Amino acid sequence: MSEYQVLVYIIGGSIGLFAGAELLVRGSSSLALKFGISPLIVGLTVVAFATSSPELVVSIKAAIENNPGIVVGNVVGSNICNIALILGISALISPMHVKTQLVRREIPIMIGVSFFLVLILLGDTITRVEGVVLVTGIVVYVVWGYKYALKKKKEEEALKEFEDGIPKKPFKVWISVVFVVSGLGLLVFGSNLFVNGAVATAVKLGVSEAVIGLTIVALGTSLPELITSVVASLKNENDIAIGNAVGSNVFNILSILGISSLINPISHTGVTIVDLSVMMFFTIVILPLCWTKFTLRRWEGALLFAGYIVYIIYLIGKQTLI
Repeated sequence: MSEYQVLVYIIGGSIGLFAGAELLVRGSSSLALKFGISPLIVGLTVVAFATSSPELVVSIKAAIENNPGIVVGNVVGSNICNIALILGISALISPMHVKTQLVRREIPIMIGVSFFLVLILLGDTITRVEGVVLVTGIVVYVVWGYKYALKKKKEEEALKEFEDGIPKKPFKVWISVVFVVSGLGLLVFGSNLFVNGAVATAVKLGVSEAVIGLTIVALGTSLPELITSVVASLKNENDIAIGNAVGSNVFNILSILGISSLINPISHTGVTIVDLSVMMFFTIVILPLCWTKFTLRRWEGALLFAGYIVYIIYLIGKQTLI
């Protein structure tokens, strides 16, 4: 595969993943509403899963083809990207006012789930049993989130977090079905292009699949979250931007790694203790940053963004020395 073909595969795959996720969100949420499912449940499940569908389909394809470095690298890299790059850029655009619920509940959950991932990966293999535990975790997280939302606030208020993904009025059933089928088709097509391009890049550059997963794949699959969070910051909807990043990190670990390891136990990932330490550092440091006056300020966003650039330079430099 030539350099030009690799570029076309990666760019084309990214476009397919983004467009597919968007269609899947619109179509599936509309269908759910049409069949009388609560809009809040739609937001917590259908929209949340569909938004993370690029990471999911890429990881599933990589798991089927026994590319564990891309599976785990994608999740770890996406989680680093969500905090350091996406929240960093969002805070640079506009200081982010954080809701107490995020600081007291969502971020601690994210830290706990991330720590559990590190413990699993220290064993070098994510078994199917551990996959079941992870998938069970996401079910518990969604159910608890739904009950918590209804307990603490009215459903209409809770829905604001998902209003961009839930249509105000459901489409006709046939239109929703076309959206879902087209979205799934684009996701499969896009993931096929993207993973093939990523693997070819690793071969051409002589780098590990894990490094490609931590960088190119993580950035490509995080495009929906990046665009959503930047748009939210421009609209001063800061809680949505932070909520998307934190929620995505929890979903990445519990659902994506859980489902992928059920398909094929994941071992010899190539993700190092340094990569896991960087993920944990950004995951933990966001708590005190958000706790101070419940605001993520521009200079703090600049530090997060700079930290991400330093990490990418480290990855590139490490491969250059090998």
